[in-house]
Amino acid sequence: MAAARQPLVKMSAITKYFLDVTANNNVSFELYPGEICALLGENGAGKTTLMNILFGYYACDKGEIFIKGEKADLASPKDAIARGVGMIHQHFALVPSQTVLENIVIGTDSGKGLFLNLKKARHKLLALEEQFGLQIDPGARVWTLSVGEQQKVEILKALYRDVDILIMDEPTAVLAPAETEELFKTLKSLVAEGRSVIFISHKLNEVMDISNRIVVLRGGQVVAERNTAQTTIRELANLMVGRDLLENIDKKQLEPGRPVLEIQNLDALNDKNLPSLKNFNLVIRQNEILGMAGISGNGQRELAEVLFGLREPTRGAIQINKNPLKFGSPTAAIKLKMGRIPEDRMDTGLLMDLSVEENLVLENHASAQFQTWGLMKSKRIHRYSDKLIGAYSIATAGRDALTKSLSGGNLQKVMLARELAGRPMVVIASQPTRGLDVGAMEYIHQRILQERERGAGILLISEDLDEVFALSDRIVVIYEGVIMGEVSGENASREQIGLWMSGVKQ
Repeated sequence: MAAARQPLVKMSAITKYFLDVTANNNVSFELYPGEICALLGENGAGKTTLMNILFGYYACDKGEIFIKGEKADLASPKDAIARGVGMIHQHFALVPSQTVLENIVIGTDSGKGLFLNLKKARHKLLALEEQFGLQIDPGARVWTLSVGEQQKVEILKALYRDVDILIMDEPTAVLAPAETEELFKTLKSLVAEGRSVIFISHKLNEVMDISNRIVVLRGGQVVAERNTAQTTIRELANLMVGRDLLENIDKKQLEPGRPVLEIQNLDALNDKNLPSLKNFNLVIRQNEILGMAGISGNGQRELAEVLFGLREPTRGAIQINKNPLKFGSPTAAIKLKMGRIPEDRMDTGLLMDLSVEENLVLENHASAQFQTWGLMKSKRIHRYSDKLIGAYSIATAGRDALTKSLSGGNLQKVMLARELAGRPMVVIASQPTRGLDVGAMEYIHQRILQERERGAGILLISEDLDEVFALSDRIVVIYEGVIMGEVSGENASREQIGLWMSGVKQ
């Protein structure tokens, strides 16, 4: 039994404050040799904070850490690495213009001094690649690599520093199914070699696949610990949110109506002036959700930006309710009754330094409903924002609270409230639950289904295949700016979708 073994890591009564917020409250956590331990919890549960303390990014305010039986005072990540702890964050810390080998030796003995001993470093790197099955060209520039390949570089970077405790924060967030499978093979080979892994994830099915043991955090405290073989996805979801979640999504059978969004022969360039959409065609009807699957960077962002009026295409036409959409004009999209839910709620969706109320009326503050001759109707705006805060269960200190004080799930609710209050005919939902916990995801999914029942047509752009399968009436896969295939939601197979996502037609 695990209790009889000596823990590799022992975090005892860890407490961490950020001003008046308690991120970790008396948390004790252990990691044993040769195991993959999953750390689960809602947004803000304290998972990443706890691991940042173990990696030396933050100092804890109370508590002790023991690594391999010795008390560890970790003043920086350098101290953690010296004790064999490595951490791969959700956003990789790589230099795009440098080679794989150069990225790996930065900060090591091989990378110090006047002359880099790259020959010796390359030899060591190739031996690690062979040992762990992580084949990658040491001379390739990082910017030329896929997301999955960049993650391999991060893992090799940690192995090169001889870490035997690897922390992975949301490692599958941007991977295709085939890349996730490859990552899991790598993690299992690391454990077989005697290393241990801490796996932070929102994806419960993946946690069940990869972990030996699961620790659940809620509100900065440990609320449960389970052996993976002795729990279920449903139990874990309920433990995370502290209540019973719905058994299944209640999706009614509906007949699609007339077309509400028609995209014809659309071409667009990305930020590097390379083609990102190529002769792209799509039709979405009333009462249906069209799920668009694909690996990040295959044209999804550019498509959403063209629809939102943030990017002008080089060719093509778009109609909403048979009315042509004027390109490059967000106002035109709003006037044609398009609800726009961008993937980046903080940069594109909301103005974080404005109040919740100001964000709720942002798109229609100039309408006759809210102003006359330039004078704002304050009482009406207050009533309107209070009504939306109540209707969408937005957890906020009030309508005047700064938007940046809200959690990720509540930021998404503010954006949904604003976009759906106008009863749009078309809803473009791009990565609507990215980075959200299961409780917030359940809420967003219910709202999207309500829009479908009301008669809207919805384009759901998501890299989360579980989400695409759960919500979609039809599924298309985008690869290098082209639709690789289309299938009805009920007939879709993960294998076929995964092949299309990887660019394999048959």
